[in-house]
Parts: sequence; C-alpha cells; structure tokens
Amino acid sequence: MPFRYLYDVFPVLAERETRTITILENSTVRLPPGEYAFCEMFCDEKGCDCRRVFFTVRASFAPEQIQAVVAWGWEDIDFYNKWMKYGTPADAIELQGPVLNMGSPETRLSDEILKLTKEVLLKDSEYVERVKRHYQMFRFKIEGSRGKRKGRLF
Repeated sequence: MPFRYLYDVFPVLAERETRTITILENSTVRLPPGEYAFCEMFCDEKGCDCRRVFFTVRASFAPEQIQAVVAWGWEDIDFYNKWMKYGTPADAIELQGPVLNMGSPETRLSDEILKLTKEVLLKDSEYVERVKRHYQMFRFKIEGSRGKRKGRLF
C-alpha cells in the first residue's frame, strides 16, 4: 500500500490546512518547545478504500528529521476486520490506530507525539472532519471519474 503526501497532490490545500501544534517553553506536554507539523499521507493505490491517514510529524527544531509517523483509521473496528483480506483482530486494531507505524522512522519523541495525537489532534472534531475531507479529495483524484458512484465517492 503506497502512501503519498497530501502536499504532492494538493500543494496549496496542504500548505493552508496542514495542522501544526506549538509546544511552548513551560508546557505540561513532555516535548521540546517548537512547532510540530502533522503532514498527511494517504494511500494512492487504485481501488483501495482503507480510510486511513499517516501523519508524518516534523518539528521546527529539526525540520529534516521525521520525529514520528502515526497511522490512524477513523472507521470502527468492524470496518477494518471486514476490509482486510488477511490478518487477525489484532491487525485490525493496528489498522484503526492511532499507532506508531511499524517500520517508519521513530525518535525518542515518538511516544509523546503519539500521546499528543490522541489527546489533542484527534479530539478536535473539526480537524477530524477535515482529514476525512482531504481523504475523499485525494481518493477522487487517484480514482478519477471511476471513483464517483451514486452521487458520492466510493
């Protein structure tokens, strides 16, 4: 399942709507002060409808280094149990997440970034809806006209 940055497909949108979280000097969050950008990546495999996003997280104090990659699927666990062709219920839990993506770069900050994702980013219902909208736009661009059925995507 190949993933591409939202920025690669919709650069203006990604520039405008990529979420950043600023950690201040005296914050209770156990991360170094700075801005943390949550860059969205989506699957670009034709015919896939995994309903997942990968947040590649970079920090202002080390912009070239990926601090963590958090995978998250917004559907319920039954969706992922049905969607995956092979695997176990534990695999479905990994697909739903949020989890640190196995095999992606990690740093000493990754666990705290995962916690920040769960406690701040994904608690923002407006942001969650924005991610879902980005996903739909991305999938439509990948699928082209064949991705539109009965007035909605997929």
